[in-house]
Amino acid sequence: MHVTSDLAQALRPTAVAIGNFDGLHLGHQKVLQPIRDSPEGVRTVLTFHPHPQEVLTGQKQWLLTPPAEKLALLAEMGFEQVVLLPFTPALACQPPHDFIQTVLEQGLRVRHLSVGWDFCFGHRRSGTAQTLKAWGSQCRIPVEVIPEVQLNGKRVSSSRIRAALATGEVAAAAELLGRPYQLIGEVVPGDRRGRELGFPTANLRLPPEKFLPRNGVYSAWVEVPAAAGALPGVMNIGYRPTFAGLRHTVEVHLLDWTGDLYGQEVRVALQGFIRPERRFPKVADLIHQIQQDCQKARQQLGLAEPVPLPAQERPQESLIRDPHSRAIASDHSTVAP
Repeated sequence: MHVTSDLAQALRPTAVAIGNFDGLHLGHQKVLQPIRDSPEGVRTVLTFHPHPQEVLTGQKQWLLTPPAEKLALLAEMGFEQVVLLPFTPALACQPPHDFIQTVLEQGLRVRHLSVGWDFCFGHRRSGTAQTLKAWGSQCRIPVEVIPEVQLNGKRVSSSRIRAALATGEVAAAAELLGRPYQLIGEVVPGDRRGRELGFPTANLRLPPEKFLPRNGVYSAWVEVPAAAGALPGVMNIGYRPTFAGLRHTVEVHLLDWTGDLYGQEVRVALQGFIRPERRFPKVADLIHQIQQDCQKARQQLGLAEPVPLPAQERPQESLIRDPHSRAIASDHSTVAP
């Protein structure tokens, strides 16, 4: 897939879908579909970076799909080109007809266009989907304006997905996205707290603008480079309050795999919320809770349940591991602090 931020380097003529497309959710997919199937030119997505709201308001935007993740998803969808147009104050102030002339006509030589019903562009958002529709009619270029997409009687939107994730409702977010919400990051060294407890974890470094769900423990399917398929795991997002943690961490404990993951990219697809993070008075209580978290994760992932731990065998201060999981040689900190 050809990726450029310079219109002079774009492949042309093009069939283009325009939008921010943060999340690439069901609504976005409806906008993208006509272009993915178009025979009218290089199948192209025109999107913007940084997020327009970040430039217009000065407030940092937490993204469901940071640029690298968005590009990977668009490549999987079969697009031939993505133009990451730099969003600047000058672009925001550009009259709509100038945007049409410089970007659509000259820069991309558009032959087929698709936008959402609420797409706006140009100075004070004075350009609309209907502006593009009129331009297309005049130039005999098909312009498709995709109506609002709803799910369960409400609009599908990135803000609705963020609201679901903020309360740990990962199943609701997945329904709006059309796929599980993913966290993709490099495995980096941690403080090895999890290894000491008997539950080693992969500590992930994520893009700094990635939107994170509610702090807590989740079941997940995890893709690692050395494994043939997705592996079951338990992910923790938070501060590890049992150990007075001050640094926010994202860690995943793999239930059925062993190997060295340092420096490798791991892809985690969240499946279910298990519990919020909490502080435990004793390390033994934390260990027992992690064992229960592993059992709950297996249930949510549809796996055979391990034999329940008898009450009289509840761990004391000794460090014991889930007998159904294996060590990860590169892992460093606790799954469920």
